Amino acid sequence: MKAMLGYLEKLTLHPDAVGPGDVAALRATGISPEAINDATYICALFSIIDRIADALNFTVPASFKAGRSAKLFLKRGYR
Repeated sequence: MKAMLGYLEKLTLHPDAVGPGDVAALRATGISPEAINDATYICALFSIIDRIADALNFTVPASFKAGRSAKLFLKRGYR
């Protein structure tokens, strides 16, 4: 877990510095190629979403509104 989190931090903050050696280090700890791919894809998607949100100046709703919305999503889904 620690190795993966370090990799994801580097991928997020310094993507140009990530290379094959970083992935080899993860594989050496026993992390499967599928797990590395999944974590990398999720990291990339969150980075894209974050950059779009920043560019469009999204705001975070107040906690009481977010809690109310979460309950509705759980009850009704995303219809």
